[in-house]
Amino acid sequence: MSFPYPLPPLDLSAPLDRHRAVVHPEWIDPNGHMNVGYYLVAFDHASDAVCKQLGVGWDYTEHKLGMIFALEAHVTYHRELHAGDPLRFTAQILDHDAKRVHLFQSMYHAEAGWLASTNELLFMHIDFETRRAAPWPEETMRRLEAMAAAHKGLPRPEQVGRVIGIRRKG
Repeated sequence: MSFPYPLPPLDLSAPLDRHRAVVHPEWIDPNGHMNVGYYLVAFDHASDAVCKQLGVGWDYTEHKLGMIFALEAHVTYHRELHAGDPLRFTAQILDHDAKRVHLFQSMYHAEAGWLASTNELLFMHIDFETRRAAPWPEETMRRLEAMAAAHKGLPRPEQVGRVIGIRRKG
């Protein structure tokens, strides 16, 4: 399948470091910091940069070629963010197969450089007509394999695969 729209040049930086944002005032809760739900919204926007690299961004859905569905997300919170804080996102492909991608994202304060949050995400390619899982387009798989190879040498983030629970001593 060829895409009816131009694809961006493939970025093989490791990790992928393409998305920037700012904490919006409406994302702030009565505690005076970014509300828990908006972290996932911000990560969702950052995921768009990954999908665009793979050729399956919003153009893909608008042309009724297919869709990307999130299957699972695990967010960790490390530092508070406030209105107007600049954000920088990185993405690391941890694994993939014919239909899925296991992605790890980090959200940093873009000026101070500290880690604010992480998101471990599993998403799947979906056929537009059937709304069922379907193999990636050939060019997407080629790009995915190239990006995964570039990311393979990165250390595995400590937050990957965490289990929620209360840690008990002794």
